[in-house]
Amino acid sequence: MKKYTILFAALVLSGGAAMAQKNAKTTKKETGKKEKVVTKMTADGFTVLPSGLEYKYVKDAPGNTFALGDQLEMNFKSSVGDSVLFDSRQMMNGKTVLFAMQKPAYNGDVNEGLLMLTPGDVVVFRTSLDSIVKAGNQLLPWMKNSDKMVYNVEVVNIKTNEQVQKEFKEQQDAQVNTDDKLIQEYMKSNNIKAEKTASGLYYIITKKGTGENAKSGQRVTVNYTGRTLSNEVFDSNVDSAFHHVQPFSFDLDRGNVIKGWDEGIALMNKGAKGTLLIPSRYAYGPQSPSPKIPANAVLVFDVEVTDITGQAAAPAPHNHNEHDGHKH
Repeated sequence: MKKYTILFAALVLSGGAAMAQKNAKTTKKETGKKEKVVTKMTADGFTVLPSGLEYKYVKDAPGNTFALGDQLEMNFKSSVGDSVLFDSRQMMNGKTVLFAMQKPAYNGDVNEGLLMLTPGDVVVFRTSLDSIVKAGNQLLPWMKNSDKMVYNVEVVNIKTNEQVQKEFKEQQDAQVNTDDKLIQEYMKSNNIKAEKTASGLYYIITKKGTGENAKSGQRVTVNYTGRTLSNEVFDSNVDSAFHHVQPFSFDLDRGNVIKGWDEGIALMNKGAKGTLLIPSRYAYGPQSPSPKIPANAVLVFDVEVTDITGQAAAPAPHNHNEHDGHKH
């Protein structure tokens, strides 16, 4: 699936304007239970809220609603007509996605509907694309204002931020050991010897360059080929099969690339060649950017630093829980 469709779906889901609407369906502070507010019905059985958001329950499970900021664990699909914009089952290989609950930002915002849900609910939401446009979002060229965005939502669980952070840390700690074991097995089977950094990144310098190593804030130009531990190539700027055979430049340590690149390229100077064995937490973690990259994949990059320009600067602060992708 092309990147723009994912970004569009995320934009629509998170909301883009500042017209906060009061949630008309849940009264959590009073009773902690869902209370149906029937306004009007469509001919095909959807209830229409005052904001214009339409909903129809496929399964209405009993239970308590939840608070803003809680994490909704769900399977989620958005579509317009016959075109699917985002399908979490497909993009996440059957795994659920987590979404932090937010106030609805415009009339018809699906966030209003998500705040009504409880674990076990299966619901279809609809909102007019005209509402999305009025909120300041742009449609794709083939869409019409008269079309409707359809959201299919299946709620698996609702978690507090504390629960999510605890689970994430436990998974991350376990993944550290898994990644290191996988890297060592890969090196043994391929007769590779590499240096290991304090973070767990492994690297091999196959050709020394000249001058000082790249420093934070400098502009670095590289050639690269990325592959998984199964040696499947998923991207390259030296292989014409990937349709972007040109040098790739980025500002080092500015969050423009995955963390493993920021650390690994800083170990190299102009003209150097090497291989980076990057643990999943410093690659894309559980959020796969491509069907060719499994979730929590250790990645192998063959890299060549062709140029380093600019002045060094203080490194930018990093949040190592985030997974940034290459922006090329």
